[in-house]
Amino acid sequence: MKVFVIGGTGLLGRAIVRRLVDAGHDVTSFQRGETDGVLPDAVTRVTGDREDGDALHAAIHDADPSVVVDLACFDAATARAAVERCADVVDRYVFCSTIDVYHRPPPKNPVTESSPRNPPVSDYAAGKIAAEDVFFDAHDPDDFDVVVLRPWNTYGEGGTLVHSLGMGSYYIDRIRAGKPIIVHGDGTSLWGPCHTDDVARAFRGAVERSDVGGRAYNVTSEETMTWNQYHRRVASALDAPDPTLVHVPTDVLRRVAPDRTRMLRDHFQYSTVFDNTRAISDLGFRYTVDFETGVQRTVEWLDEHDGVDSWETEPFDDALATAWTETTESFVDQFDGAV
Repeated sequence: MKVFVIGGTGLLGRAIVRRLVDAGHDVTSFQRGETDGVLPDAVTRVTGDREDGDALHAAIHDADPSVVVDLACFDAATARAAVERCADVVDRYVFCSTIDVYHRPPPKNPVTESSPRNPPVSDYAAGKIAAEDVFFDAHDPDDFDVVVLRPWNTYGEGGTLVHSLGMGSYYIDRIRAGKPIIVHGDGTSLWGPCHTDDVARAFRGAVERSDVGGRAYNVTSEETMTWNQYHRRVASALDAPDPTLVHVPTDVLRRVAPDRTRMLRDHFQYSTVFDNTRAISDLGFRYTVDFETGVQRTVEWLDEHDGVDSWETEPFDDALATAWTETTESFVDQFDGAV
């Protein structure tokens, strides 16, 4: 089958392209720039900007695919342009959305594909919701089959690991060095990373399997953990000391580091568990890369590519840990023996 992947050199895109090639598909990757050595030799690479509608349209017509996999659509306008340029060419359109489309905190866990999407938790979520609506409105089982996948914290080789203060790889060096780790709240909110290899398996199913059109699918971890467990398991995977976790209220972190806590605001602070039953049944999704193995593989890749920054590049973490610890101890001392 001919498959056209928009965004094939991104973290998830690379895993999807590899899995499709391994399955014998003829894959074209439409990407903003050439990245040598990232994709299999069998892949046809086309360089272009997906915002350039004429270039995208020409590339799709030249490739003549049966399926488009779109990993780089973030709003309704881009979705409408994609429909206009693809509806007369392809049989199926696989759109990579996100679990961010779900309103949080959710009314109940686990979150299924029918859980409420509004009001959106962020501008990013609003854009993805609007894009989903455009694609679902265009769905036609006879002429333009639409499948929507919703991943959650996809990680793996070529990426890094998230933490309360963002995605900086210096976090890995802090873990290895036994430095204090900032954790939002009391560390008991839930999180669930899923390795790119497993998410990519679901995308292959969305490309190949019949009778999945017109539906959305959660594609998330089957190994949900608290943030306290997350940090300790990262340390275990790296054979590092058991970390000292410094718990700071979320609203305090937002006030002292607003630019570094947007992911905390929109994602990390909420406890969510997602139901993958539909993807397991319909798409052949399987969770096979356990978290500690995935951490080892991700960090090995970073080490090989000199991608782990020194903890000393971010002195803020130590300053925050010290200030919060000292302030907390002083506060407690004020009430020593008072009750």
